[in-house]
Amino acid sequence: MVKDTKFYDLLEVSSTASESELKKAYRKLALKYHPDKNPDAGDKFKDISHAYEILSDAQKREVYDRYGEEGLSGEGGGGPGMSPEDLFSHLFGGGGGGFFGGGGGRSRNAGPRKGKDMAHALKVSLEDLYKGKVSKLALQKQVICNKCDGKGGKEGAVKTCTGCHGRGVKIIMRQIGPMIQQMQQTCPDCNGEGEMIKEKDRCKACNGKKISSERKILEVYIDKGMQDGQKITFTGEGDQAPGIVPGDVIIVIEEKEHPRFKRKGDDLYYEAKIDLLTALAGGQFSITHLDDRVLLVNILPGEVVKPGDVKAISGEGMPGYKRPFEKGNLYVKFDIAFPPPNWATPAQLAALEQALPPRQPLPPHKGKEVEEVVLTTVDPMQQQRASHNGGQHDMDEDEGHGPQVQCAQQ
Repeated sequence: MVKDTKFYDLLEVSSTASESELKKAYRKLALKYHPDKNPDAGDKFKDISHAYEILSDAQKREVYDRYGEEGLSGEGGGGPGMSPEDLFSHLFGGGGGGFFGGGGGRSRNAGPRKGKDMAHALKVSLEDLYKGKVSKLALQKQVICNKCDGKGGKEGAVKTCTGCHGRGVKIIMRQIGPMIQQMQQTCPDCNGEGEMIKEKDRCKACNGKKISSERKILEVYIDKGMQDGQKITFTGEGDQAPGIVPGDVIIVIEEKEHPRFKRKGDDLYYEAKIDLLTALAGGQFSITHLDDRVLLVNILPGEVVKPGDVKAISGEGMPGYKRPFEKGNLYVKFDIAFPPPNWATPAQLAALEQALPPRQPLPPHKGKEVEEVVLTTVDPMQQQRASHNGGQHDMDEDEGHGPQVQCAQQ
């Protein structure tokens, strides 16, 4: 009958747990409560490390089972023993300092290494950033082999490499003339792993690699108002490996370009094309928003809209991140569609002259020669040159190069 179950309770196992069950439980809890990953759980980490140190020692466990925690003081179990960090490193890194210190002894304060973070880009439409969405992302990640519990083989099959003494590297001395060159190279006996497993003792599931590949589906919550480049972090979802704390998976939002709207912060920009009558006399036009609502926009009679004018619709921009009820503005830039040539009869033109403000009088030309001219349609090449403001530049080039070409022809 076990007198005290405190240590078993800390490791969340029964008092009849086997050595492998104790080790598996400690691995799980130590990774969860290690100070590098969970800074507020330092006391919890020390308690579970002390519990495992006692229960993993057959002699101390027997004393504890019979006499409880008080009985350990007479058996050398009540002293400081191995520090939680050393115990963690010994279990996860194989001891010897090679894994954590690169050889020559491990730093006293060194904990388990953290694995690399994995970044993935997720393309998101402007509609989804406006309304919010849950996206699923499939990833391939490395996980601890569940068949061998990350050992690579059966119990006791893993041996420290004798060639490098568990460091994974060897120091090679080479004499070049009167000088001796010292080089470090990966141990060829264990391929830099610091451990060796006989072929027959290797885990059949992972072939001794201790890890296997797994397909992981992550549900990514796209909150309203998120912006291009914003990151969503999944803590501890990176690749697993023995002796390391898994890194994070970081999802980076990439905003897709939208065919109708442009975004700057929480504001949206839209180009609207209206007819000349609406621009001069008022009327309505519509905008289909990102959530499929239709905004019916009124231009008041007499409110003249000119080409290039910009007007604002308050509160119809993007929702703010974490404050979805606070929205930016929707800015509308206007393009005016003019009627085609010869669209009106002489009577309609006369009525138009009566309706519109009178023409501005011509400036006086007294004493100057006056000649009437007619406008002609510009051909596409001339239009392109004019639209790029290159007319004068091209003329200068023609004037500069013309004489040279002329001389060459002569």
